[in-house]
Parts: sequence; C-alpha cells; structure tokens
Amino acid sequence: MNVRLNDDHNLMAHTARYGVFLAGIVTSILALSAGQSVAMAEELRGSIRINGSSTVAPITMAAAEMFMEQHPRVRVTVGISGTGGGFKKFLDDDKSLRTDISDASRPIKKVERDRANKVGVSFIELPIAIDGIAVMVHPSNTFCDSLTVEELKRIWAPGSNIPSWHQVRAGFPDLRLSLYGPGPDSGTFDYFTKVIVGKEKSCRSDFTASESDNVLVRGIAGDKGSLGYFGYSYYHANKDKLRIIGIDNNNGHPVVPNLDVIRSGMYKPLSRPLFLYVNMESFDHPQVNAFVHYFFDHAKIIVEHPRVNYVALSNDVYRVARNRFDTRKPGSAMAQAGDGPLDLEKIFTQY
Repeated sequence: MNVRLNDDHNLMAHTARYGVFLAGIVTSILALSAGQSVAMAEELRGSIRINGSSTVAPITMAAAEMFMEQHPRVRVTVGISGTGGGFKKFLDDDKSLRTDISDASRPIKKVERDRANKVGVSFIELPIAIDGIAVMVHPSNTFCDSLTVEELKRIWAPGSNIPSWHQVRAGFPDLRLSLYGPGPDSGTFDYFTKVIVGKEKSCRSDFTASESDNVLVRGIAGDKGSLGYFGYSYYHANKDKLRIIGIDNNNGHPVVPNLDVIRSGMYKPLSRPLFLYVNMESFDHPQVNAFVHYFFDHAKIIVEHPRVNYVALSNDVYRVARNRFDTRKPGSAMAQAGDGPLDLEKIFTQY
C-alpha cells in the first residue's frame, strides 16, 4: 500500500481497516474511468502532501489509494496530526515544508487565517462531507443509554469534580468515570468543546487525550468506566468493541447517531462538516489539480463507501465546491460561521 501515515502514528494501525475494501473500490473507480488515456496517466508524476484531521483521513486515504492506482507515478502521503496540527504544517514558515492539502474537521480559525496572510499562503476551502461526533462507553455499560447536553457539559467543563458515574445521574452506579477524547490539536476537540461546554478548548484536563482515534478506541474498549468521543466513522469501524449512546439536546428526545440520522440533520449539536484546504500555489502543480478533480468526480463513492462511513454532500454542493477550485476562489466561506453549533441546513448556502 502506498499511502504513508506519519507524525507518530503507526501505518498498520491506521491502514489495516482499509486494506480489504480498497481493492474493490479501486476496481469500481477504474471501471468508471476506463476511457482515460494510459499515456496521460503515465505522464502525470510528482508528489502530493496531505496532513491534518484524523477524522478526515479515512476519506483522503481512500482517495489517495484510488488516485495512485490511476496515476502510479504520483506519490500521495497522508499524515495525521489533528486539524490544528495540519494547519501548522500547511502554514509553515519554510515553503518547502508546507503541505499541499490540509484535512480539517472544522473551519479554519481567524488566527490561522491571520497566519496565512502573514506567511503569504492563499488557500481554497472545499467542503467534502458531513460527520457526527459519536459518544461512547464500554460495552459492559448497560446503565447509560443516553446523556443530555447539560450532563455532558457538567462532565467535561473545566474544574469539573465529577469522578464517578453516580454523580452524573441518580441511579447510575458508583463506578469510576474515565474520560477519553481528542487532544488540543484536534478539530473534533475544538468543535465538541464549543458546542457542549460553550467555549472552544474549554475542558477539564484530567482525561486521556490523543490525536489518534485508534488510541482512544483502545482506551474506551479497555476501561469499564469509560466515556469518550470521536468521529462516527471510527466508531463504526470498531462497533464490536464500543457501545454508542444517544444525545439528548436538552429536549427529552435522545438521538442515537447512524448515517441516516446524521444525514437527516436530527443529530444535534454534534453533526459538523468536513473540509479540504488547498494551497493556491499547489493548484499549479498538475498532480494536485488532478487529485482534487478526481476526488470531486468520485466524491460520493469515496465518502459513502461502507468502510469510510461519512455522509456525502449534495451534487449541487459538490458542483459549487469544484467551481470554487476551478475559478481559484480563495478564502473561507465559513469565516463568519459564528461561535455556536454549525447549522447544517444553512451552512452550504455560504458557498
């Protein structure tokens, strides 16, 4: 397999999940692209560097593998360092170290846009999918089927002194509460703290944090008192080891996420869009241009494949996003998204 994961992540841990399905999905894409000139494929060469969100990585890993089957002389590397960590690489002082594409599970922040202006990086923002943040417990936990947003806030807020499930809700057992979640460079951490606690990065410190969702899977699965969260795709790939719970948006109606529920817009406030950010200078590299077009040509197949498990956007949104790329429309349409939960019913009118 040609996809390479870096930044302190083990290649096998992240790619084992995708190895079985890639052969089949590549075959499907090859059939769709049978008319492509072999000579054109052989002419395209070079490298593409992608880094950022662990949530978005399954999408770009699949796209990279399929693209390289079509273009064997192009090397695509997919790294994981969290959304914030990815933007640091995307906006590095040293131009030679900058990535071409940044995977992001949240919109680019003002401080990152200011950084882009300072170092002279112009970028194109491309929405690619919708995810729901899954909240999970150990499989042996049969007493907690759901939590309210208010209960989650009390658990995760800075200074929280809730050490036991018994203190979360009357009737829960006196079992030590162990928390697992993404680290501070993660866009999932940013979004969860914003919509649950009320302020981005505002969170108690005594939890097991990692930018690697596979580390969090192992932690939750190995701890009977666990409670944790990360993107739905990683839950779905490990659902035999975890138990997902519903979220009650303080209205008395808990919602357990699945792809249809996330697609319906009912899973609030933990549904959010996913993005690619492309360096405008990389736009002029034929291999990067071809990769982005390839992605949008096959976006729904990639995003909604059963082993990727995200919700694809509408054809209209993909068409508008591709037009943003083709016309080199720089900047972020999400810059004015505000501080509250993103309204997925209105968000894409920004494009």
